[in-house]
Amino acid sequence: MRERRRFSSGAKWESVIGYSRAVRVDDRIYVTGTTATDANSEVVGVKDAYAQTVQAIKNLERALKALDAGLEHIVRTRMFVTDISRWEEYGRAHGEYFADIMPATTMVEVAKLIDPRMLIEIEADAEL
Repeated sequence: MRERRRFSSGAKWESVIGYSRAVRVDDRIYVTGTTATDANSEVVGVKDAYAQTVQAIKNLERALKALDAGLEHIVRTRMFVTDISRWEEYGRAHGEYFADIMPATTMVEVAKLIDPRMLIEIEADAEL
């Protein structure tokens, strides 16, 4: 039997939509699209692409820690951004956290996210 553990951040959307922030199956962790929200589900860094990226990464890290892992275990990130022309701002923050880890990474522009104040959403896969 494979071990399956879940982590919920308590974000208001999780119970409404029916998903976990992260799921660990054996030595793999899948972190769902994570945005720049605080503990009250409020958007952090409105209009600031760099600040939102940093907050989203901190939220990824929190989910990983809850499942006994860290950023160093990430092997892939996917960044969904609402304005690809700001790639340097997103990229600078991502690079500050992942320069030594160097995960496979994708950045894709999307029309919009669930809250119009959100500029980025990041998914991550990790392996222990």
